Amino acid sequence: MLVNVHLYDDLDAVATDAAGALDRDAQPVLFDRIDWFRLIAAHLPDLHPVVIRAECNGSRAWLFLTDRGGGRAEALACWYTLGFAPVFGGEGPHDVLLAACAKKARARFGSITLAPLADDDRALVERAFGATGWGTIATPATIRRTTAVQGDFAAWWAARPGKLRNTAKRKAKATPFRIAIAYGFDPELWAAYERVYADSWKGAEGSPALLRTLVEQEGAAGTLRLGVAWLADEPVAAQWWLVERGHATIHKLAYVESARPLSPGTVLTAAMFRHVIDRDRPATVDFGTGDDPYKADWMDGREVLWRVKLFRLSSPSALLRYVRARAAALVRTAKGG
Repeated sequence: MLVNVHLYDDLDAVATDAAGALDRDAQPVLFDRIDWFRLIAAHLPDLHPVVIRAECNGSRAWLFLTDRGGGRAEALACWYTLGFAPVFGGEGPHDVLLAACAKKARARFGSITLAPLADDDRALVERAFGATGWGTIATPATIRRTTAVQGDFAAWWAARPGKLRNTAKRKAKATPFRIAIAYGFDPELWAAYERVYADSWKGAEGSPALLRTLVEQEGAAGTLRLGVAWLADEPVAAQWWLVERGHATIHKLAYVESARPLSPGTVLTAAMFRHVIDRDRPATVDFGTGDDPYKADWMDGREVLWRVKLFRLSSPSALLRYVRARAAALVRTAKGG
């Protein structure tokens, strides 16, 4: 089976070669699209894209990496990336295509780290790289909480814990919150989100300009749901979701720390769920990444996302790092960590 493989250091060249196969219409997941990789590369100057593309019988695979120097590479990703995976176009064979990418990577890198990967993607990466001279070590990177939705909001809400439902009802009744939810980018609501975030328990945004560009882009595409809870004239909670192709993701949420006793975050989240479930009818909703305890009240499912470290075994230095990493992983396993 003849596989054509090419390595690119320029995302515009990748896009030209892909001829639309990495655009929104072809790739259902935000983090698999060329526009996403362009966005983070444009706003984060420490990212140096290296893209390996394999093609066979009209099907293609892309592995988006960033060169970290010293023969090391990582996933072309950042703290806003909620999932990473090899990207495919066509029916396959995916294992063969990714294995061709793995072989090509040997000429440039001694080690590669990919994260965060869903379990199926982790298994695919381990098979393809393991078959082509790479040592692989997979460890948990983070958690994704999800919930399946059947029917309307009332049916879904009835299955939530009673304590959560009672808190949301009681707090909404006790405090005259005004809630605004926009479909698309709204400058006033975005300014309110930024005010809330600045007064919340969360740290400073990694790249506010990147985030605003993303929400403007998704607002224009019709996937953005931007919500703010106001108390009098002050925003006290804010969050934004993306809803597309039957799936909703809660990307960012925050509330003003001084308003915590009023539970504005809980009230707004309940309103957002009602709005999105009854209007958009998603089949699933996820809470991004992170295993914060409060997410368990809203979500039914818990999925491990993985970090896969890859070591080119033909490189003495990489082999040594692999042996050390493997030993450390075995120790953690023995300790139950």
